[in-house]
Amino acid sequence: MMDLEITNSTNVGRVRDHNEDACGSWAPETRALKRSHGWLLVLADGVGGHDFGEVASAIAIETLTKDFPALPPETAPQTALVDLIREANSRIIVRAEELKGQGPSMATTVVTCILRYDQAHVAHVGDSRAYRIRPAKPFAQILPITRDHSLINENPVLARQHGESAHHILTRSLGREISVAPDYTSLSVEPNDIILLSSDGMHGALSERRIAEICGRSAPLADIAKSLTDEATQADGRDNATVLMARIKKIEAVGLYRGRTYRMPTT
Repeated sequence: MMDLEITNSTNVGRVRDHNEDACGSWAPETRALKRSHGWLLVLADGVGGHDFGEVASAIAIETLTKDFPALPPETAPQTALVDLIREANSRIIVRAEELKGQGPSMATTVVTCILRYDQAHVAHVGDSRAYRIRPAKPFAQILPITRDHSLINENPVLARQHGESAHHILTRSLGREISVAPDYTSLSVEPNDIILLSSDGMHGALSERRIAEICGRSAPLADIAKSLTDEATQADGRDNATVLMARIKKIEAVGLYRGRTYRMPTT
């Protein structure tokens, strides 16, 4: 049976006067829920330059963490994540319409992960990221799970016309369009692996090697999370820096036969 610990840390930065990042999680309280749903992690970054970005990110977190437990047990992780992200997008658009008299333009990124059995299921929209960090000697191994939905990634020719700002121009976010297309992927996890979700205020300030070095320390997970956001703020600090982390304590290896999971024998 999978088991894990979760922590988070955020830093408003040295320039911003408020925090548009948000994160949340949902943990199963019974063995049955561990197997039917697993754990849910969600991080959102209200898009800078848009009014009420913090409202959009809060709606994304609330939608996923509140609606996820109510899903039928047979819901596939990909279906769950994609449908929940699309529902969050719809609710952000509705909220923006309600505030239209105040002239808001609400948008946010989102990255979310279901952890169940021995798998991490990840979906995202925007440039908030997910990583898997695996302890190793002499250095921890870091694996990017997501690929930014940014102009520089998806249209390099056009990005050159925008210079350095191309890194921050999003091609997808929640709240901009009625239809949204999340990317989804899944991968296996092992005991002691760390799943890291981050806003660009953190990973934009620190190299992947530095992130791996910090995550590879023998320290409480909460201390590692705080070190990431504090160091990112010291290195840059122009944006909010937020991380949500889960350390895998135990997994349950499973196989798939005729669409149904079964426990793998242990040796």
